Amino acid sequence: MRRREFMALIGGAAVAWPFALRAQQPRKWRIGDVLGGTQETMGHLAKELAQRLEDLGYVQGKNLTLLNRFVPPEEEAIEDAIRSLLPNIDLLVVRGTIGGVAAKKLASSVPVIFLSVGAPVDIGLVESLAHPGGNMTGTTFEAATETYAKRLQILKEIIPTLERVAVLRAQGDANVPFAMASLDKLAPAVSVILMPIDVKSSDDLIAAFEEMQRRQTEGLIVIAGLLTYVNSRQIANLALAYRLPSCHAFRETVVAGGLVSLGPDLVVMSRQGAAYIDKIFRGAKPADLPVEQPERYEMFVNLKTAKALGLTIPPTLLARADEVIE
Repeated sequence: MRRREFMALIGGAAVAWPFALRAQQPRKWRIGDVLGGTQETMGHLAKELAQRLEDLGYVQGKNLTLLNRFVPPEEEAIEDAIRSLLPNIDLLVVRGTIGGVAAKKLASSVPVIFLSVGAPVDIGLVESLAHPGGNMTGTTFEAATETYAKRLQILKEIIPTLERVAVLRAQGDANVPFAMASLDKLAPAVSVILMPIDVKSSDDLIAAFEEMQRRQTEGLIVIAGLLTYVNSRQIANLALAYRLPSCHAFRETVVAGGLVSLGPDLVVMSRQGAAYIDKIFRGAKPADLPVEQPERYEMFVNLKTAKALGLTIPPTLLARADEVIE
C-alpha cells in the first residue's frame, strides 16, 4: 500500500470513529405531553405516564426528556402548547378530543399518541381503528356509539318518571355530535326530552345550571371532554346544589359528589400510551399501530349523593356497580 493511501485510510478512520462511538450511545428521547388542565386535576395522569415509561426503561434525565405542559382545556391554549413543543420533541402526547384535533392540525412532523378521544375515525384523526394511517394513533374513550345511550338508560333506571334531561356540553368540542347522535336515538324510546346546554369555560357553569333550573330539568347527562373533566368537582357540587341527579363519564366526578358514572379508567389509558411510545421508539410506525378501545367500563355510584337527593338506587343497578361510595 502506498504511503499516501495508508495515511488517507488512517485519517478517514480517525474522522469516522467519533461518529461510530456517538451512534453506539443510547439516544435521549424527547416527549411532549400536553394536558388540558392543572397539575391538581391532571398531574396524576402525567405521573402515571412517566412511571410506566420508567418501567419500560425510559428514565427522565437519562435517556428521556419528558416535557409536561398543563394548559387550560381550550383549543387556543392547547394549540399554543403544541406549537411551543414541536421544535424540541421527537413525539407528542395529547389528551382528549380537543387535544387530538389540535395535534392533527399542527403536528404532522412527529408521531402523535392521542389518549381518550371520543370518535377518532368520525372526526378524521385516523383512517380506521385497525389501520390508522398517517402519524397518529392512540386510545378511544368510547368503546361504542351506544355508550351515551347507556348513560341515559342508567339515569332512567334510577328515576323511571324522568322526562326532562339537561345535556351539559362544551361548545365546539368534537365529542358533542358523536354523543348527541347516541342520546337522540334513545331519548324518544324512553320518553325523554333532551335540553342541550353549552358552555365555553368554567366561568359559564353557574349560568348553565341556572338555565337548567329555568327549564325545569329533572336530570343531567354530562358529555365527556377536557373541560368537563377538569371541572368535575364544580359540576358535581352544582348538580347537588340544584338537586339534579347526574350521570357522568368520569369516576372522578362521582367521587367528588356526582350521582353515577359509566366510563373507562383514564389512568389505564396513560399506561396504554406508554406502551405505544415504547413501540414507536423501537421502530414501529403510528400508521401501523391499531387504535385501542377501552377493555371494560366501570360504573360508580355515590349513595351519599343519592340520599341527599332523596333517591333510592335500584338493587339491580347497585349489583352491577364496580364501586359504591357510601
